[in-house]
Amino acid sequence: MKLIKYLVVGILFGIVMTKSEAISWFRIQEMFRFDSFHMYGIIGTAVILGALVTFIIKRVQLSNLGGSPIQINDKNMSVPRYLYGGIIFGLGWAMTGACPGPLFTLLGHGIPSILVVILSAVFGTYLYGVLRQRLPH
Repeated sequence: MKLIKYLVVGILFGIVMTKSEAISWFRIQEMFRFDSFHMYGIIGTAVILGALVTFIIKRVQLSNLGGSPIQINDKNMSVPRYLYGGIIFGLGWAMTGACPGPLFTLLGHGIPSILVVILSAVFGTYLYGVLRQRLPH
């Protein structure tokens, strides 16, 4: 019963992704071709909202649902790994036509071929875990 809140948030996330057309392959194609502002507006809104929420969490020193204080550690953004990670992320997004967020929304819409992308993402995450000690950080 404790997990029901995650199910509700997931369903709401799926509804938002569907209604905003963020799961549309055509919208993603428009974005990568610079034909439409639609996806850039969604991404820009998410970045601004994320920065605002992070600022509020740091400023007010909020706690999580368990009562523990939320700690957000500073990151060294000069490291090129963020550039490489962004390139790999963008290439995967362009090749599959789906960002990792809405993958399960697409599956819920009855697109079984997205299972290949989900399994590939899980395998890539596993492979990173195996190779992590050998990769530059």
